[in-house]
Amino acid sequence: MRFWLRFLIALLLAIGSAFAFWNGPRDANWVELRELPVEARDTLTTIKRGGPFPYSRDGIVFNNFEKRLPQQARGYYREYTVPTPGRRDRGPRRIVAGQPGEYYYTADHYETFRRIRE
Repeated sequence: MRFWLRFLIALLLAIGSAFAFWNGPRDANWVELRELPVEARDTLTTIKRGGPFPYSRDGIVFNNFEKRLPQQARGYYREYTVPTPGRRDRGPRRIVAGQPGEYYYTADHYETFRRIRE
């Protein structure tokens, strides 16, 4: 009887750990809108408004070659520059947009992404 009880407890712990593993990182990769830099919030407002955009490359297709975002058909994602204070170039910060309401922020030029929760 003790064997089965231990086995059941171990099984439940393993299932709980697996569930936490698969669901945890997804939640950990969110960022609240209010936590974004003001430049990112302004860029998101401009995206929703449809422009005008300050950089000629804003709105181009983001191909997701590294597969750091959920896989979608080519052309699904578009990228937009988030100005970086003190930089003369476009800097490393971007917002990548999918369908309406699906926005991702990267502060390190596509190395990591966090989905924006509004």
